[in-house]
Formats: sequence, structure tokens, C-alpha cells
Amino acid sequence: MRRMWTADHVRAAEDVLLARTPEGTLMRRAAYGVALRAVELLARSTGGVTGRRVTLLVGAGNNGGDALWAGYELRRRGARITAVLLRTDRAHPEGLAAFRRAHGRVLAADGRRLGGDRDDDEGGGHSGGHGGGGRNGHGGDGADARTAVRDADLVIDGVVGISGRGALRAPADALVAEADEAGVPILAVDLPSGVDPDTGAVDGPAVTAAATVTFGARKPVHALAPTRCGPVHLVEFGLTEHLPEPDLVALDAVDVATHWPVPGPADDKYTQGVVGVAAGSATYPGAAVLATGAAVEATSGMVRFAGSAADQVRNRWPEVVAAGSVADSGRTQAWTVGPGIGTGSTGRDTLAAVLERGVPVCLDADAITLIGSTQDLADAASEVPAVFTPHDREFERIAGKVGEDRVGAVRRAAVDLRATVLLKGYVTVVADPDGRALAHPSNGAWAATAGSGDVLSGLVGALLAAGLEPWWAAGCAAFVHSRAAEIAAGAGAGPGVPIGASALLAAVPEAIREVRRAGSG
Repeated sequence: MRRMWTADHVRAAEDVLLARTPEGTLMRRAAYGVALRAVELLARSTGGVTGRRVTLLVGAGNNGGDALWAGYELRRRGARITAVLLRTDRAHPEGLAAFRRAHGRVLAADGRRLGGDRDDDEGGGHSGGHGGGGRNGHGGDGADARTAVRDADLVIDGVVGISGRGALRAPADALVAEADEAGVPILAVDLPSGVDPDTGAVDGPAVTAAATVTFGARKPVHALAPTRCGPVHLVEFGLTEHLPEPDLVALDAVDVATHWPVPGPADDKYTQGVVGVAAGSATYPGAAVLATGAAVEATSGMVRFAGSAADQVRNRWPEVVAAGSVADSGRTQAWTVGPGIGTGSTGRDTLAAVLERGVPVCLDADAITLIGSTQDLADAASEVPAVFTPHDREFERIAGKVGEDRVGAVRRAAVDLRATVLLKGYVTVVADPDGRALAHPSNGAWAATAGSGDVLSGLVGALLAAGLEPWWAAGCAAFVHSRAAEIAAGAGAGPGVPIGASALLAAVPEAIREVRRAGSG
């Protein structure tokens, strides 16, 4: 399980640790971690470090200090380093002094050459004659700094750290755009500048990193903005013992393997959990087939189906006990209800009948819309252990707009609804009324296809019937669902291809198998 903490909690813990640690120790360890990752990126893309061009974007304070010390380490390995100081009056003094001692090249963002460094290949490579800045240190138009970025093999983003808020401002925005246009990879220090550390929100120019090196503890941004962060590498230095319970977690395969139900020698079809699925209609029979099939593939228990698509379900899944209505269904330990049932009287009656059973329930699609518009159904749903599985528009019907803070919105909804809420998306967020929250970032958008939500709801319902508490049922289902989409798309084995929900469903057993292998290893 990967644990994450907000910027405020990390800063408070850092203050405690810094008071007990010799000055500069933590920064040097952090910078060494950045340098090691930079070496790996350079070796992968250019075959080595010696002579490679690295440009540091150096902001004010400690984040810029991390970048400068990383530049110092890389300079000692033979790289040609240029530091572009975004605030010449607020560059980290010790880091800048060390960087100059290593004969790194120092520029202001406007292209002015800042004295004290050697102007040769040993000192950084570029001659500094562009744009009027040149050797004499007079003002320029920034061309030297832009060239240093454009010609680099790697850019290190030390613009802002966890105290930063809002989009990149000038001149950093133009320099980052220069790197993006030239296709130069960016290594982020702690987090990509311009991305909110707690919400992952972006409201203007921001860094899109090829990789991120973070320190002491992961932050929510690392799970909530995966396409901005790239792979995240954590440099440990004893911070977690000074932190409270995590603000956000991300499950790993071992967590899911530990909780996923598999039959034991004393089990039978009833002890493993019997789940009911109320889904589909004459208009949407496929929803019934997909949701029921996911429940079948999830566990080795028993699946009962209730609805007008009973014949289609029997034809595809002969092991399912199918009936025409909830009233005609036998006993179950949980239900999945909502996909394709409609929002008219038939759908309302179906949802009401399921809620009357008083067992745990996964509420999806039309069930969410009905609860959002019918107070009696909302009241009934609050009386049973429930998992809501909305996408953003469905979420708005029951809890208002999601906004930029997805975790905060889902936490509030969980409290108001007295239920576990799973907000679907590229990053799925799950929260419980007790405040626990998890995020599951996808490795691709392969599950963004019609019917994939039906598959997810079937997985959740089956896990509820097997006895998992709602938060774990939702989190484990989201993990396996995402992995099944990757397998179906062929992601990892190649570039990946678009898929339909049927292919995703067919890949569920292999996804569970992979999870179990990870758990046993």
C-alpha cells in the first residue's frame, strides 16, 4: 500500500525532522536521489552521463536548492550543467555556492550570464553568446536561457515545491514550454511545478514530467495526477514516523491479493457468497450480461439474476440462477443494482425491492439517478451498507459538482450519503464515511468504453457478497478492473489497442491471476 500525505502534514513532519538533523543533510540526500534518477534517464536516452547537457530550472527556496545540489552531483559525474535562476535574489545560497564550485554555468532567466563560473566545456558546455546576455553579464532577452533548455538532454524542474500553488508564472512557463516544444524530458523535483500537491489540479501552464523524485513521503498529487508526474521515485529519510495516519492511499497487488476471496477446502457455493444482480432491460440487455458476467468471474460463489433480460443472461452464463424479478429471486448476501434498469416505474420498483432486502448493495448507473431524484429511495439506501459507483455526471446528481478536489468531493459525498463512494475516472477515488480514501491511477484510458462500468459494478457486488467491507470491495474491484482493461488492450506487451467491455470482462480472470501471483510472491 502506498501512503500519501498532504503538504501541510509533510511540512509539519519535516520541521520536526529538520530540528533533529544536521543542517543541509536532508537536502543533500534528496538531491543525491534526484541525481541518481537523472543518471538513469540520461543513460536510457543517450547512453551515458559524461558530456550530456542538463539544464536546471531553479526557483526560490529549498526546491531550487535541491536542483542545484543535484546539478552539483551530476557535474561531478561529468555532465555539462546550466542552472537558470528564476529568482536571482532568492536562489538557495549553499546550493548555488556548491554548484559554482563544481564549475556549473549560471544564467538568469533573462539570459544574463552570472559571474563566477568557467566558460568552457569543463564548466558547462554552452558559450553564452546568445541574445545579448553573453560573457559580460549585461542584460539579454532570454535567448541564452531558452537555448540552454532547448539544447538540453534533460531538464530538472526545481521551480516550486509543495508550498507552491497555482499555474506556472513567467518566466518559468515559457522555459517549460520551450522544453516541451523541443521534446526535452523533464525530471521533477518533489512534484511537477504548476500542479497542486494536494489535489493534482492544473489551472494553467504546468510541468509534465518524464519522472518525479519525491522525498520523505508521497503526496496526493503523485496518485491524482499520474500523467503529469510520470513514474514516481521515493527517497526515504525517516519522515513517516513523524506523520499522522495517511491522508490518501493507493492499493497495490499484495493488498488486493490479501483481500480477494478464493475458495478454501471447507467452502461451498453458499459460504463463498451469493450475489444478486438486478440489471438490464429490453433496451439494454447487454448491461445485464456484462454485470452478471463480472460477478461470475469475480468469485467462485453463486450468482442470481433478476430482470427482463433473464433469457439473455442464461444463454451467456448458464451457471447463473435467473428469474424475472427481485421478488422471485432467492436469498443473497449482497446485490448489484442499476445498470440498464431504466429510470421509470419499473426501475424504481426494482431498486426499491433490492433495498428492502437490507443486505449490502452496489448502486450503479440508473440506480444512482433514481436515488438522486427520489427521497424515499435515498433514505432506504442510507440504511444499508452501500457502494455508489458514479462517474462525474452521475456524481453531480447525488452530491453536486466534483470540482478540482476530487478526493475532498468524494469524502463529503460519503459522509452525506452514509455510504462508500467510488468516483470513476482515469484516477478512481474511493472514500468511506469514516474518512478513509484511496486513489487508483490507471495506466491508460482503456476502460473508457461503454459497458465497462457494468463490469465494475458486478465485481463490487460479488466482493460484497463474499464478505468484504464496502471500502475494500470498491478498492479491490477498481484495481482488478483497471488491470483487466490493460490486459485486454495488450498494454505492456505492445502499444495497446481500443477495446470493448466484453474484452475487458474476458480479461478479469487473468487480472485476478496476476494479482494472486503478486500476493504469493
